[in-house]
Amino acid sequence: MSKITVETCEIEGLKVITPSVFGDERGYFMETYNQNDFKEAGIDMDFVQDNQSSSKKGVLRGLHFQINYPQDKLVRVVSGEVFDVAVDLREGSKTYGKWYGVRLSAENRKQFFIPKNFAHGFIVLSENAEFAYKCADFYHPNDEGGIAWNDPDIGVEWPMPEGMTAKDLIISEKDQKWPGIKALK
Repeated sequence: MSKITVETCEIEGLKVITPSVFGDERGYFMETYNQNDFKEAGIDMDFVQDNQSSSKKGVLRGLHFQINYPQDKLVRVVSGEVFDVAVDLREGSKTYGKWYGVRLSAENRKQFFIPKNFAHGFIVLSENAEFAYKCADFYHPNDEGGIAWNDPDIGVEWPMPEGMTAKDLIISEKDQKWPGIKALK
């Protein structure tokens, strides 16, 4: 019996996964990844790299992708809360350039599966957040790509952390320089 619930999204390939949580007076236990359960849910791949980051409130990371070595990703939040976004960059896709976002938190324990050829990013809504992700290909530093987080042609509706506006966001210099999606064609 599968220990996960999988929700499909408006954009084909994206999936929101909620693991079963077993709790008692001691705390809780959950499997964050079980290859058999994920395979049964149609997510059949070999993850080769795990990453984890820590960010403070108002940090926006993204929107990133790898050009020649695209990665399938399974992302989750270990502590805190983020709004996580995927943008469809699959050539010929009927939803090319469309985005989907989901709140991931330590509290809701949801995970987000993002297939290769999607751009990915997130904004931290809590005071701090620890973000973990599994990747189905290795990171190649010379293969980085990105699109502007605020590209009007995509129109991501980023929720602002409480007490902040877009001008208060903390965005790396590199992420401030990515072009819009039209530059990819």
